[in-house]
Amino acid sequence: MPQALLEDEPLLAKTSEGRAAEVERLIVPSLTAMGYAIVRMLLAGDQRPKLQIMIERTDGAGITVDDCAAVSRAVAAILDVEDPIRGSYVLEVSSPGIDRPLTRLDDFRRFAGFEARIETVMPQSGRRRFRGRLRGVAGDRVLVDGEDGPVELRFAEIAKAKLLLTDELVAAHSRPGA
Repeated sequence: MPQALLEDEPLLAKTSEGRAAEVERLIVPSLTAMGYAIVRMLLAGDQRPKLQIMIERTDGAGITVDDCAAVSRAVAAILDVEDPIRGSYVLEVSSPGIDRPLTRLDDFRRFAGFEARIETVMPQSGRRRFRGRLRGVAGDRVLVDGEDGPVELRFAEIAKAKLLLTDELVAAHSRPGA
């Protein structure tokens, strides 16, 4: 199973955008102090917005319902004071799941050996969608054994990526200590 997050590495990340990124900047210091990292944040909806926060523990342990409740309480307290979202909203805190999104450069290193689906912002070698086994990273590039051979993708050019649910991933997730 993947290792814990490396806290001393620069965290190149695409965990949120727009208004969600503003909210993320407000809550990251508290969540980091609590031992959590944000995997992805989305803020969607106009009438009654929903703020979705996917978290993971920085020590690599699995997320529990108690973890989600603790983060939810902490985030709600911060947002009540800072009030970055006008009106009422729904707050949803969850684990990223087994077939999680890959939002940080370090995720591609941590999950090397597993299969992923990656979509780029602009076409790379005439394609925007790639699928293959992650080999890790080299500098700012994500290394993939793609369906048509090895591929190197600049992290900055990746629009979205996620692990694919495979028997191998499930087995790794099911091992003790995973």
